[in-house]
Amino acid sequence: MNRDLTAARAAKQDEFYTQYVDIQKEVEAYLELNPDTFRGNIVYCNCDDPFESNFFKYFAANFNKLGLKKLISTSYDGSPIAGTQLTFDEYLEGNGKRQKPKAVAIEIEEVKDVNGDGAAGIEDVKLFLERNPHTRKPLVGGGDFRSAECVELLKQADIVVTNPPFSLFKEYVAQLVDYRKRFLIIGNVQALTYKEIFPLIKADKLWMGVTIHSGDREFRVPDHYPLNAAGSRVDENGVKYIRVKGVRWYTNLDHGRRHQELPLMTMEENLRFSKHSEIKGKAAYDRYENYDAIEVSFTDAIPSDYGGVMGVPITFLDKYNPDQFEIVGTLDSSDPHNPYRTRWYTSQDQKDAFFRRFGKPGSFPLNMSGVINDVKVYKRILIRHRGRTSPARGKKK
Repeated sequence: MNRDLTAARAAKQDEFYTQYVDIQKEVEAYLELNPDTFRGNIVYCNCDDPFESNFFKYFAANFNKLGLKKLISTSYDGSPIAGTQLTFDEYLEGNGKRQKPKAVAIEIEEVKDVNGDGAAGIEDVKLFLERNPHTRKPLVGGGDFRSAECVELLKQADIVVTNPPFSLFKEYVAQLVDYRKRFLIIGNVQALTYKEIFPLIKADKLWMGVTIHSGDREFRVPDHYPLNAAGSRVDENGVKYIRVKGVRWYTNLDHGRRHQELPLMTMEENLRFSKHSEIKGKAAYDRYENYDAIEVSFTDAIPSDYGGVMGVPITFLDKYNPDQFEIVGTLDSSDPHNPYRTRWYTSQDQKDAFFRRFGKPGSFPLNMSGVINDVKVYKRILIRHRGRTSPARGKKK
């Protein structure tokens, strides 16, 4: 996991601000499958300062293009970069310095050409809000997405789009599910394995977005944020940015990519022609010692002709097609009743495995994942082809 993200999680520093272009690419990808994805809907950005957020700016600038019914945005007390781009007079002191920002909610039901330049966009939104202060409502609950005020706004919403606090990601998603909302949000790829998140993926109630599959993304951070990673920078205006690895869009909005069939080779072809040395030239795929499944360490090495259960990397979900595959579980000790588990290791088993490998006393926590030759594999999701019959499972020990 990215070092900056790990440090931020520990410190509960959640001020990661998404770039406009990343929001634009992701949102507009849904329009390719269904141009009316957002039409007639109320969009709620509930972790976004309305005067700065790129989520707010994107939806306000494209309000008419998307056919929105209403746009709602809420900030929180002390938002560290509130008002730094869309600046309003009452948020400035006489010397030009900002007062400490307070949580506010903004609701927009139309965007017109206020400045008379022939187009309706973000500058018109700015003028409209300056001239109509009644559209901004202070939030006495501080703007927390769990507060009564924000929950009432959530109830109105059809689609929630934002970058939620990653330290509260589990709780945030749980709230969206409880209120049966459609959503498009950013989170870390490791959230895929959370016991609160994975069941939603398995039940096809949550899946990966369209535009982020690998690599990293750049986020703006507040002035006080430490820049420790090689991917950090400060622009010509003194604004800080960091690059974060393992970022993903999470959504329950349908899009065309999740229905694209993953091209595969047969097991024999993979063993002969795979570009991965861990597979090419082997006599067979490895099998787990404690699960009735084979190890497939690369998504493009999933065999097309295997009818049993396979353990695949969590990044498989970037290409997961629910019409092609079924998710049946995970290699995780949190589910002791997993029907594909064939063995639980005793304390002595784990000590013996450690001694066999290192020739000295110790212990491996082997029940935490799949095991091959006394070695734990990394986090894996258990899948199988739809419409295939699994071979008989081994007996549990």
